Amino acid sequence: MRSTKLRGKIALVTGAGQNIGRSIALDLAASGATIIVNGRNDEALVFDTVKEIEKNGGSAKGFMADISDPEAVGRMMDNIEKEYGGLDILVCNAGLRRQTPFLDMSFIEWREILSVALDGAFLLTKAAVPLMIKHGQGSIVGISGISHHIGTPSRCHVSASKAGLEGLMRSLAIELAPYKITCNCIAPGLIDTVRGKSSGERPTSSNNNNIPIQRIGDVEEIAALVNLIVGPNGGFTTGQTIHVNGGSFLT
Repeated sequence: MRSTKLRGKIALVTGAGQNIGRSIALDLAASGATIIVNGRNDEALVFDTVKEIEKNGGSAKGFMADISDPEAVGRMMDNIEKEYGGLDILVCNAGLRRQTPFLDMSFIEWREILSVALDGAFLLTKAAVPLMIKHGQGSIVGISGISHHIGTPSRCHVSASKAGLEGLMRSLAIELAPYKITCNCIAPGLIDTVRGKSSGERPTSSNNNNIPIQRIGDVEEIAALVNLIVGPNGGFTTGQTIHVNGGSFLT
């Protein structure tokens, strides 16, 4: 039986063609939200997510856009406003995973990573907040990660982008509170996902031996937490980074 707790809510999930983003989109749709499924290059995967949502009785629309491009973000948000009148939920999940030693890293690669996870989150939030204000409230969730909390070699660009994302959400939690907009981050640990060729092998610091609960996490566990904090029982949670890592990093 489908839940109705998010009925009438409009949610944009970036990087939603696979892995954590796809699971979040499916989970929010199962609770009644209408989902805008965003991706940059993975059109087939994006529209497969849309089809899966619709097959399960939900409502979704795919929108291809490079979130590091201000004009592309503007067009996507204009489309959302025109079709739905506003936005209630933004999940900044899109990000690039690379592993390059610092001494071998070019400034071009550094900027490539930050342009998506950090600049993209800024551009999305900047464009989304006026639409949330129109709806009287909103919820923004950034998907961070464990890397910059534990120190992971060959991923300083990824770590910097996620640290910046967490700082952005903390600051906006205070600034946007008068508009009833909550801002949080979720920092997954080792999660069972499909890794692209450019992602390299999993960091050596990430293995079951370092996880007290002795297993890796599932994408559905991240999606369930997103659903909680954007739902009717999450309105008092803001400015937080919530770790989901089986005990491998404790705050």
